[in-house]
Amino acid sequence: MVIPIIGQDALGGDFEGFAHGSEVSFFLERIEREGGGPRLHRHPYSETFVIRSGAARFTVGDEQIVATGGQILVVPALVPHRFAVVGSEVYEAIHIHASERFITEWLE
Repeated sequence: MVIPIIGQDALGGDFEGFAHGSEVSFFLERIEREGGGPRLHRHPYSETFVIRSGAARFTVGDEQIVATGGQILVVPALVPHRFAVVGSEVYEAIHIHASERFITEWLE
C-alpha cells in the first residue's frame, strides 16, 4: 500500500476529495479585510468551519453568531449561510465539506 502525501502548496488552497481518493473536500480560507466573505449559499451536505484565527459573523438560516479563532461551527445540509469577517485580525479557517466534490447553490 502506498500512502499519498500531497503538498498543500500544490493544491492552490482547494482539496476536492474525489481527485485524491477521499470522501471529503476542504479549502483553506484567509481573508485580510473586514467585511470579506461569501454571499448567501447552501450545500446538499454539511459544512464544518474550523476557525484558526480572526472572527466572522455567520448567518446560518435565521440565526447570527460571531465565531472566533479556536472555535468550530457546523452548518447542516441545505441550510442557507454566509459570513463576513469582523475586526482587524486576519480570518483563517479550514472549511470542510462532507462531500468528495464541492457543490454550491448560490442564493444571492
